[in-house]
Amino acid sequence: MIQFDESICRDLDLACRREWLETNGIGGFASSTIIGLNTRRYHGLLVGATKPPVGRMVLLSKIEETLVIDGRRFDLSCNRYPGVVYPQGYALLKQFRQDPFPVFVYEVEGLEIEKSIFLVDGENTAVIQYAIRDSPGAPCTLELRPLLAFRDYHSTTHENSALNSALQIEPGRVTLSPYQGCPSLCLAHTDAEIRQDAAWYRNFEYTIEQERGLDYREDLFNPMTLVFDLNRTARPAIVASTEARAAEDADRYRLAEISRRSAVSATFAEPFGQMLARAADQFIVRRGNENTVIAGYHWFSDWGRDTMIALPGLTLATRRYDDARGMLLAFASSVDRGMLPNRFPDAGETPEYNTVDATLWFFEAVRAFAAHTEDYDFIRAKLYPVLADILAWHERGTRYGIHLDADGLLLAGETGVQLTWMDAKVGAWVVTPRHGKPVEIQALWYNALRIMQELGLRFGDEAHATDWKELADRARSCFTELFWNESAGCLFDVVNGDDRDGSVRPNQVLAVSLHHGMLSAEKAKRVVAAVEQELLTPYGLRSLAPSDHQYRGRFEGDPFSRDSAYHQGTVWPWLIGPFLTAYLRVNGRSGKARRQVEQWLNDLRTFMLDEGVGQVPEVFDGDAPHRAGGCLAQAWSVAELLRVCVEELPAPKSARRVAAVATGT
Repeated sequence: MIQFDESICRDLDLACRREWLETNGIGGFASSTIIGLNTRRYHGLLVGATKPPVGRMVLLSKIEETLVIDGRRFDLSCNRYPGVVYPQGYALLKQFRQDPFPVFVYEVEGLEIEKSIFLVDGENTAVIQYAIRDSPGAPCTLELRPLLAFRDYHSTTHENSALNSALQIEPGRVTLSPYQGCPSLCLAHTDAEIRQDAAWYRNFEYTIEQERGLDYREDLFNPMTLVFDLNRTARPAIVASTEARAAEDADRYRLAEISRRSAVSATFAEPFGQMLARAADQFIVRRGNENTVIAGYHWFSDWGRDTMIALPGLTLATRRYDDARGMLLAFASSVDRGMLPNRFPDAGETPEYNTVDATLWFFEAVRAFAAHTEDYDFIRAKLYPVLADILAWHERGTRYGIHLDADGLLLAGETGVQLTWMDAKVGAWVVTPRHGKPVEIQALWYNALRIMQELGLRFGDEAHATDWKELADRARSCFTELFWNESAGCLFDVVNGDDRDGSVRPNQVLAVSLHHGMLSAEKAKRVVAAVEQELLTPYGLRSLAPSDHQYRGRFEGDPFSRDSAYHQGTVWPWLIGPFLTAYLRVNGRSGKARRQVEQWLNDLRTFMLDEGVGQVPEVFDGDAPHRAGGCLAQAWSVAELLRVCVEELPAPKSARRVAAVATGT
């Protein structure tokens, strides 16, 4: 259980740096700070996925809460307006905990009132429940004023005359349809008096959006006030949904969600694994009849690269083999001209095919799936022909100049197009141009060839297996000669003709960490040592060495400033996974090396228990104290921690037996 007492809750700055996240398994979410002060336009109590897992809209932004005891009013909520925070309900917040979802405990005049928030899996439904722990001796009511946004989650709402303020009032339920073409919002309640006192609340300020150089002010609409008599109803509840739901079902939803989450974490016997499993669960969502991976919250949809990198950790380490099978099948069916889609756009348009590495990560995901499940029948029937066709396309050439060069290595890139994961662009400016032969692409290509060589032999396809072996042998023989930078004791980042980029970046670690490595033991050890010395931080690897003149140590400011730093020194937690695998590969998997890896992992564990509130963000600053940035929750950040814990640091057999009994596996 993650928990903060009043020393954190009543400190405005510390509390606002801690954000919680709830998800619903179809792309929707709820999120805010631990004091309920929204600091992002993405914060809200119900951000529904209208075209699961995308089409996300902030429907219910928040609820203003006032406890009235014997005529005296105590505001529990808080907001930032120009020059002021009002009300200041955080001063009454005694405790916040994640148990297993957000729970807030307020203390007012000797009374404790507890609020909990969770989303129902598979629905755009949020359940907000309150409970008075002791019977109030005086007349006591709770006033709840819902604040509506009803807009795309990338934008903000402003007061307007187009809004329809009419309420459809039924026993135990109020339905609102503010704008034509938007879903209706049903607010089911437990025996509340309804006051039709509609009003606009103006000029909310979202400080993180202000820091990001984006629109940071918003107006929200309050359609009514719900008043609960706490002398009569000690456990009031609101069920906010795009469906017609009943508040009487709130406890049933709660018990079902607690049970579901317990099953998710039961795969692991120790607390860190359980916390990671719960975090991983938030990224696995449904797209049609299959599951996919939301790359990050709040603003990413499902991406091919992120899904393939994250799949082993999110699904295989957690024994969600059917989910893995469905994801692999779904992406296999989306292959076009030998390429996996890089992104399914948020508005649901045609998938984008503009990556060289996502397709190559597909092979590693299939290899990991085979290692965990031994389901070679599925691979042979559904995936092997697709994988073979991908290699054929890469040999003869596909989009964006991706093709096999005479030396057996992959060439990729066109002017103005970013094909690797270091893909930041500002207008026409390509921040990290990596055209030619990026080092990790060669490592992934070689790994893919060896995987297919093994599968071909297993499936009796000896002719193709021989061809792939010859391609892999040629790639390996040329790689070291072309990429080894003796003066730096590591690998060049990109080779393009006679140009060799000597920037010390983390991409080279994949040449050691992937299942089929490309380097000699001596050179692999030197690469790991160089990466450790230049790039390692407590939270992951820097994207560029601080000694480089292009290094940017802070990920902050407007979009131009942030994109300029995105891959120029910013720390990426997902890279801790490949690094730790490489470290154990060259230093051994027991004794001192294992203890060192466990110590490095403990830094991220501590972050998750504190500022991360159970999640791992997209990035951190390159410079100490390494402030978190980007998305507050990133799929591959969590997935790589899980993969390392399961594959590289397996629990003792006794602990694995406990987990197996708990899950029935």
